Amino acid sequence: MNLPPLAAIRVFEAAARHGNFTKAAEELGMTQAAVSYQIKLLEERVGSPLFLRLPRQVVLTEIGARLAPATTEAFEILRAAFATTRESADGILTIATIPTFAATWLVPRLGSFQMENPALAVRLKSGREMTDFVRQEADVGIRSGTKEWAGLVCHKLFQANFTPMLSPALAASIGGVKTPADLLKLPILDPSDPWWNIWFSLVGIEKPALRGDLRNRLGDQHLEGRAVLAGQGVGILTPFFFQPELQQGQLIQPFDIVGSSEHAYWLVYPEARRNVPKIRAFRDWMLGQLGEATA
Repeated sequence: MNLPPLAAIRVFEAAARHGNFTKAAEELGMTQAAVSYQIKLLEERVGSPLFLRLPRQVVLTEIGARLAPATTEAFEILRAAFATTRESADGILTIATIPTFAATWLVPRLGSFQMENPALAVRLKSGREMTDFVRQEADVGIRSGTKEWAGLVCHKLFQANFTPMLSPALAASIGGVKTPADLLKLPILDPSDPWWNIWFSLVGIEKPALRGDLRNRLGDQHLEGRAVLAGQGVGILTPFFFQPELQQGQLIQPFDIVGSSEHAYWLVYPEARRNVPKIRAFRDWMLGQLGEATA
């Protein structure tokens, strides 16, 4: 059987991924009518419906559901092939990362990676949005989540643990922090963070009366960490991100008790690109760095 027109297959892949003809049309720069027409051509070629048309969405039929993963994989393989041929020309590694990981861990160490890989330039894309490797330009990603993602190679980096931290000056303002209850005498930077109740429960304090405005939000951990360093209050932070500040005495972790989040941090990239040299180089470097940090 000859392949159907590539344009129809591309439209099907986008529509299956979005579950919506309108969104597929927006991605491909087409009209919705053109998308519907291409899907109809493909269904005629296959000899069976690929979508059930519902009032506000489309749903893959059994045959469509079998076909969709293969088409996505095929386009990813094509994308990887073209990207591989481009590597010798541009030599750029694009890393999509969440802000806290970039600010506290990755950026201070990138010089080491570039010394080991002088032919590679590095571009960072920092944001909270989860990178779509099909639609966005990125070679690897750093994500936070509770489980691995289908279609991606996922290397678990570390668990998102948490514990209170504060500046030495703030601790000294109450004569030192000797018991968990002493923290309740100090301003809390983000008292609405659910990590607080979890941590205090671990030390036997239920429903702690936290000092601070429940409306306050600093968002990313690296921003909260800066506020903690400035002595503005007590933060609940992931120790992994603040090892230099703890070792230099800029921050205090008054207790060894650490809470554990379901979330972990992951290095991810498409399965079809696992053997691309620049991705392999970054993966090996990062896992080596983390191995030294946790040894």
